[in-house]
Amino acid sequence: MPRVAAIIKNDENEILFQYPGDGEYWSLPAGAIEPGEVPAQALIREVWEETGLMVKPKKILGVFGEESFRFTYPHGDQVEYNTFVFKCSIVAGKLSPIDGESAELRFFKGERIPKIALSYPEFIFKNQPSDSVYFQWDENISLLLC
Repeated sequence: MPRVAAIIKNDENEILFQYPGDGEYWSLPAGAIEPGEVPAQALIREVWEETGLMVKPKKILGVFGEESFRFTYPHGDQVEYNTFVFKCSIVAGKLSPIDGESAELRFFKGERIPKIALSYPEFIFKNQPSDSVYFQWDENISLLLC
């Protein structure tokens, strides 16, 4: 299932996470790309619905998938996400969930992020060089390209 996720930092360089209230895991503001949407459009919509913030996507930080992005919801539905992670800047709004999917929204320091639902690599939460983008890579594929 294609989806987007946002790395949104405040002025103290803390990262925004949301807690859905139905388990022990937090997540980045994120959601599915709906039919007819491009990833950046889905990102803006999902962040608004879940946080009340209007954001501007600044760059793609990484593209992720495979079994480490499988998730089982509390009601039993299972998915495997292909996730586009964007670095975003806040342009307007007030931190307040719109759609009821977030029981709590909180900024965390990069070294103290909460337990999260999906297995993002740790470096995605740190400052990266402006030209770097991470693509999850299987070593077997790189052998085919040689």
